[in-house]
Amino acid sequence: MKRCYLIIALLVMCFNSLYQYSWNVFEPLLAKGFGVEIVSVQIAFTLFAVFSTTFQGIGGYFADRDGPRNVSIAAALMSAFGFVASSLVHSIYLFYVIWSIGSIGEGILYGIATNLAVKWYSGRRGFAVGFVSLGFGLGSSIANIFLEKASEFRFPMMFIGLAELIVLPLLLSFVKYPSSGLTGERPSRNIKNPRFWILYLSFVFGSIPLIVISSSFGFIGSKLPELEFAVLVSIFPLLSGISRPIIGAISDAIGRPASVLLIDVAIFIGALFLVLRNFIFAVVLIGFFGGSMISLYFSLIGDVFGTRFSTANNGIFYTGKAVSGFMGSTLFAIIFTLGVEYSFYFVFISAIFGIAFLIISMAIVHAHFYPSAER
Repeated sequence: MKRCYLIIALLVMCFNSLYQYSWNVFEPLLAKGFGVEIVSVQIAFTLFAVFSTTFQGIGGYFADRDGPRNVSIAAALMSAFGFVASSLVHSIYLFYVIWSIGSIGEGILYGIATNLAVKWYSGRRGFAVGFVSLGFGLGSSIANIFLEKASEFRFPMMFIGLAELIVLPLLLSFVKYPSSGLTGERPSRNIKNPRFWILYLSFVFGSIPLIVISSSFGFIGSKLPELEFAVLVSIFPLLSGISRPIIGAISDAIGRPASVLLIDVAIFIGALFLVLRNFIFAVVLIGFFGGSMISLYFSLIGDVFGTRFSTANNGIFYTGKAVSGFMGSTLFAIIFTLGVEYSFYFVFISAIFGIAFLIISMAIVHAHFYPSAER
């Protein structure tokens, strides 16, 4: 039965991905439809990052306590509302409110779907979480092929919302967490551990290049040939998705800390290509390696802090996406308007900070897993 949970979680993630990885396609359509500048639309992406991450921990608390079924169905209704209602409004400010409500649902669904893998698969946690997270790229990769042909955002959003409304509550009525065999400290204790927050900072800075490409490639690559832009927009979420089970399986073999270092270094190289205006290599490297970042971090948090309260623990950890979401969307867009070169260097420096904090966190995690004889 636990294999069925993985399939359900994968399908949930396919819908979830449309909030983030289809944003590059929706962004210019939203700006045109509401008659506003790109920066105004980017505020909605920042709100998505803030609300989806903030409420993931809250929803995770209730899912850990009462089970995931009812919480996830309520979240699915909110996510569907975000698309359906957004297709009907004509005010950018009302869109902010509706998109934020939908983002709350998306965030809670993300946490529950991921932690179905974290809790049910202790032996192959990296691969299982990566397999579920595959949907977070796969869904948008398929949808973007059709969304690229859209001349406005209203019909596509209505269609997506109605599809969510029909499919997700039905699937989520079957899910549950294991009733035994889960261990770990409560989140209130874990957040007092410095190791938690050093890993948190590593995630915040390391994920900024991924957020930038996810939220801003619509205007970064606006001067590219139409075919090249369309291919990169479609291949980015696909690369992000297919890498997750692959790198997850590698992490099961070589260890989570070493695998996270591998992806952070690759993202650093991708950020360097962005500075050099080589968008093809930047998108490929950041897409492939960046996509597996959060699934590896979630697996690592489960390894270090246990799985009993992993939905809440990972929800708290995932608030780092709100920070990186602001820095990689709204702040990046502001810097971009001041100077394109400055904005690309901002991404490059963020990648450096991501590696620096990761090295510190790895030393602490290594000491945790391999204590010296003197200790």
